[in-house]
Amino acid sequence: MVVRLSAVICGAAIMFVWSSVMARSERATHDASIVGTASTYNPYKPGYREGGPETASGERYDPSAWTAAIQTGLREKFGGVHGGRARYALVEGDNKRVVVKINDVGPLEPGRIIDLNERTMRLFDPTLQRGLIPNVKVTPLRGDDWTPGPIDEKVAASEVATD
Repeated sequence: MVVRLSAVICGAAIMFVWSSVMARSERATHDASIVGTASTYNPYKPGYREGGPETASGERYDPSAWTAAIQTGLREKFGGVHGGRARYALVEGDNKRVVVKINDVGPLEPGRIIDLNERTMRLFDPTLQRGLIPNVKVTPLRGDDWTPGPIDEKVAASEVATD
């Protein structure tokens, strides 16, 4: 009787530990993404307050590339752009997905989490008339072997950063 009770208690303890580990891993995957408003920027257009033609990663701003600037407070999550290498992120919104190279910091406007360059913004807003894309989900991607641009297939969950 004591052996059976010990086995039941041991089994219950294992199930409890396993469920808490699984809950933490699900939360980590979920917490890796941020949701907010995306805007656009182009330092070559008059009237914009952005920094200039050089990005925080040291690259020149290229309006024809698939790039973006992540909010300054999110640099740690997205790989600290200043003085370092650019990182990649998956941007999802309006039933569209695109892999972007995060090579700059911004946006300067409160309430926005990411600034998309012109080419990337045109995927979501072809006329650039809207200016803001609400409820955009941005997820940091692991590694450096990403090809920036629109994607149709889902990014495997194992490839999305969980820290």
